[in-house]
Amino acid sequence: MGRLLIVLVAVPLLGAAALTMPAFRTRGRAVAFGTAVSGLVLALALAVAAAFALPYGHVGSTGGGPGAGMRLQTDLSWIPGLGLRFHLGVDGISLPLVVLTALLTFLCFVHLTRHPPEGGRPRALVCTLLVLEVGMIGTFLALDLLLFFVFFEVVLVPMYFVIAVWGGTGRRAAAVKFILYTLLGSVVLLIGLLVIWAQAGTLDMVALAGRHGAGMPRSAQILAFLAIGAGLAVKTPMWPLHAWLPDAHTEAPTVGSVLLAGVLLKMGSYGFARVAVPMLPEGAAALAPWLGALAVVGIVYGSLACLAQRDIKRMIAYSSVGHMGFVLLGFATLTPVGMNAALFGNVAHGLITGLLFFLVGAVKERYGTADMARLGGGMLGRMPHLGSLLTFGCIASLGLPGLAGFWGEMLALLGAFRPAAGLPRPLFLVFMAVGGAGAVLTAAYFLRLLSRVTHGVHRAVPGEPEAAAGRGVAAYRAVPQGIPARTAGRAGEIGSFGGTGQVGGTGGAVDVTAREWAAWMPLVVLIVLLGLWPKTLLAVTTPAVQAVFGPVMVVP
Repeated sequence: MGRLLIVLVAVPLLGAAALTMPAFRTRGRAVAFGTAVSGLVLALALAVAAAFALPYGHVGSTGGGPGAGMRLQTDLSWIPGLGLRFHLGVDGISLPLVVLTALLTFLCFVHLTRHPPEGGRPRALVCTLLVLEVGMIGTFLALDLLLFFVFFEVVLVPMYFVIAVWGGTGRRAAAVKFILYTLLGSVVLLIGLLVIWAQAGTLDMVALAGRHGAGMPRSAQILAFLAIGAGLAVKTPMWPLHAWLPDAHTEAPTVGSVLLAGVLLKMGSYGFARVAVPMLPEGAAALAPWLGALAVVGIVYGSLACLAQRDIKRMIAYSSVGHMGFVLLGFATLTPVGMNAALFGNVAHGLITGLLFFLVGAVKERYGTADMARLGGGMLGRMPHLGSLLTFGCIASLGLPGLAGFWGEMLALLGAFRPAAGLPRPLFLVFMAVGGAGAVLTAAYFLRLLSRVTHGVHRAVPGEPEAAAGRGVAAYRAVPQGIPARTAGRAGEIGSFGGTGQVGGTGGAVDVTAREWAAWMPLVVLIVLLGLWPKTLLAVTTPAVQAVFGPVMVVP
């Protein structure tokens, strides 16, 4: 058990290295191998979750109560001269994100088995995604500050290439903007981590969290929190450091958008839960009102920006700014309720937005565009399964009770209603009211999307032959949109004109294929499960959150 986390990180790294062998030059072999490796990683992540669920004390835990401490720790000497250690562990804060990362990566590979990358080079894409998985999982497992920073940075280069090589027409500019913003944020983050090291004399994240800032002057905590918070805010992303996000999402391929929204944004918010809040409580208390203010501005700004979008993919990208605003608001309350809200919102956003980007990729593949005006409406009548799934994803994202998106936002507002003692409650009540208004705006832009895309009767658009409006997607795709229609294939695949999955009376256009059901249904099931039974996740996170807000941590 003690080496299980090392194996979890090593498997995708070894898989990426194996892809350099000549045997994987063909697309089918490379993607199949990547799917097998990511499936093994998912199985290992589930094994970690099972080991975590064992009775407290059976697998090398530390902490102050059942489920509160680190489990499955591996602590090896890394750079003895600097006192750096290869220290890995998992607790209730990191475990859900590890499983989410493994799940989304595996589903991306399932997607690739029938949706080859438009930029070609499938072996390179598979290798890049496996290296990306190493960095993502390592970030959530690292318990040494420098090791955390190394894994945090590992993801930047592969994601840059995912966007720059396999993205859309504006991929180069989007990739450059992504790497510049995130590298600048990383420099600031490193400065904050070095301040902690200089003041505390250690990089051990377990020891630092256990001290709750003891021995660090208030001024040093404020400086470190400001630097670390700014660096993490770029990745989260927080307004006004979000400018890289819409272009990156819009130009990235489907698998890139899913992992970017589902996991990479969570690395920033995870840093607040793992580093900033528990290690720098006085700095967090001093800057919490500012963090809350920027969070609610992001909620409203993201919603208003979504109302102005025509492209569905860009709209969902802007929606992430608003949804992650609720996560940051939860952290700003400095309460167990608020942090639970943030952690729940992290997982819910990863599931829902990952599903939405899969669906938008399918829409764009069939129609040749994601522009709401050109889609023309009536998708439920022409492609009922895809239209229904898109409706489900939008309803889940707007926070409907009974689905996963509801609990994170509701708990964040509840935390703002009663913030930590010492924080200005009237100000946080304003944050709660503004955040509530942002939730209403979220409903507005998603309902606008549904009214223009899934509902109503298909309307012909300028440049589309009149007959296309009555013959369905296959005829519509004959209009050049930058993606040629596929006219041959096996039953149940995109481009097939026979077998199940076709939309009757719409010219033979394929609805949802069997492989797409396999990639999307796990997300649908988890969204419903967490919405109806939130204790599934809260029972994992609550003990770890209570350990963060120990008796030593008080707000002055």
